Amino acid sequence: MSTQPSPASQPVDREKIYQWILELTNPDTRENALLELSKKREVVPDLAPMLWHSFGTTAALLQEIINIYPAINPATLTAHQSNRVCNALALLQCVASHPETRSAFLLAHIPLFLYPFLHTVSKTRPFEYLRLTSLGVIGALVKTDEQEVITFLLTTEIIPLCLRIMESGSELSKTVATFILQKILLDDSGLSYICQTYDRFSHVAMILGKMVLSLAKDPSARLLKHVVRCYLRLSDNPRAREALRQCLPDQLRDATFNICLQEDKSTKHWLSQLLKNLETPGAIPDPRQVGMSPLNTHSIHYKNKR
Repeated sequence: MSTQPSPASQPVDREKIYQWILELTNPDTRENALLELSKKREVVPDLAPMLWHSFGTTAALLQEIINIYPAINPATLTAHQSNRVCNALALLQCVASHPETRSAFLLAHIPLFLYPFLHTVSKTRPFEYLRLTSLGVIGALVKTDEQEVITFLLTTEIIPLCLRIMESGSELSKTVATFILQKILLDDSGLSYICQTYDRFSHVAMILGKMVLSLAKDPSARLLKHVVRCYLRLSDNPRAREALRQCLPDQLRDATFNICLQEDKSTKHWLSQLLKNLETPGAIPDPRQVGMSPLNTHSIHYKNKR
């Protein structure tokens, strides 16, 4: 049995923390300071305010991000470059998740600097790590369940970016991207936004449907949990509920995921609740009011069945 103390229980030398923060503003000492501070972010509770309020630190972190832009198109990002910028992103995640700095972080529109990374499509490990760490910053924001976070995100392109990663990313990236979509949907303004037009709803429904087909071949209980929760939340909207009655993938109605969900009581409960929500159709709605024609909902169903 290991007797080594865990990082959380190790004493923190605050003078070293101050020194590393100062070193962030010097390009010659920045790389080591990024590495050391990213290791300590879990054990220094007030690191976020210290970073945000210290002179030149946020500018230095943004400089690290902007310096990588030329390496993403054309895709020449190296493992060393990826690790270095991900250490900077880890510190920004710390700022994003802290209650004292989150609002200022949003007001400064810092998340927008990360969106070029989410646009990348290269499957190499440095790019995958970069996307995953960038998603982690947005995930830290939505985890707080703050209205201002969702309000901000809905003014940006985060939903289509997440949908693209949900369709073609690694399993871990798909999981974080689907979690972000789930958190947006769980907010009333997010649900209303996605169900406001047929195009928005159909894009979300099509990607979720493709994910179900993919999960039927290669199951992941963790990813399936978020997909089912997204569907369940969509079924709270009357328009979306009517469409889902026709386009919900058959794999969620039959026994396809029984083994995958054997140990997961909460997801099993969500799935049964979803099916219950969809089993009693209301009056056939006027397509002009609902904004979804029967032909269109059938087209989603067809895409999911292929």
